[in-house]
Amino acid sequence: MGNTVTCCVSPDASPKLGRARGGGGGGAAAGPERWADAYQAAASGGGSGSAEADSGDSEPGGGGPHLQHISDREFPDDLALESNPSDHPRASTIFLSKSQTDVREKRKSNHINHVSPGQLTKKYSSCSTIFIDDSTVSQPNLRSTIKCVTLAIFYHIKNRDSDRSLDIFDEKSHPLTREEVPDDYYKHDPDHKHIYRFVRTLFSAAQLTAECAIVTLVYLERLLTYAEIDICPSNWKRIVLGAILLASKVWDDQAVWNVDYCQILKDITVEDMNEMERHFLELLQFNINVPASVYAKYYFDLRSLADDNNLSFLLEPLSKERAQKLEAISRLCEDKYKDLSKAAMRRSFSADNLVGIRRSNAILS
Repeated sequence: MGNTVTCCVSPDASPKLGRARGGGGGGAAAGPERWADAYQAAASGGGSGSAEADSGDSEPGGGGPHLQHISDREFPDDLALESNPSDHPRASTIFLSKSQTDVREKRKSNHINHVSPGQLTKKYSSCSTIFIDDSTVSQPNLRSTIKCVTLAIFYHIKNRDSDRSLDIFDEKSHPLTREEVPDDYYKHDPDHKHIYRFVRTLFSAAQLTAECAIVTLVYLERLLTYAEIDICPSNWKRIVLGAILLASKVWDDQAVWNVDYCQILKDITVEDMNEMERHFLELLQFNINVPASVYAKYYFDLRSLADDNNLSFLLEPLSKERAQKLEAISRLCEDKYKDLSKAAMRRSFSADNLVGIRRSNAILS
């Protein structure tokens, strides 16, 4: 090797780039095209001399230039992930930002026209009665979660930027039913009830969980970001179906097979389902990882969406049995934290003993 730069000047010579091209389920793979452009620009400046000037480092023994490894040049892609809500927990979700336009317009219209909120349907706790819902981040309510997820899809379609799509998701090219698709199918946006009935039918027939609905929304927004397409009237059914198919296989231990969806949607073939799943995975760059922080962000943003659109979660009075169960869970957690605090105190005492500070008696004269 010596002074010859052979490892990372060419993008095809990097083993890490090969893994990114192959994909995997562990995390988001950075774009290999951007890596290739960066290294071709570095190599075009005059071979090893320009590479040495670009890196600014040399071998410890003075044996020649030391080119940075490809992992040291991935920071721009890592920073780009921060703007992707399906990968980064601090990035705001796309559906919530799209819904805010309608929410602001509705509030402004009510304020100008002096429209009263009407009868309050939300229940509030009092001294004698406490209302709680049965939806938590670890165990969401299925019906309420599906309503919120379909409302998020509705805002995606309604407030889309354009009509960018791919043929694999086009309902005219790949119909889900034998009914003839009208020529103006791409002009009419579906309403919230239509989307809800479609998703509820799939979840009810396949017996999917509420957590699967949240993961479905994560995959849907990840697809729109990675593939740079829009969900619109011509493709929303197949995109939602592909996201549900993938989420059910990743989340549920006993996943629904593709042939089972063919029993739900009678007119679709297994070959079509397999092809759509393969394209979906390729467009996601095989990134099917959903961190717990991203999942929690989507759950709480869905609850915010429900509050903005008066979709309140089902509230029930706190019964005696449930109060006892909550008290038992609270006591169990309290005992657990007490044990942890005692263990931490014991570790601190042992560290003090290791210091070995001897205290001498004071002599008063």
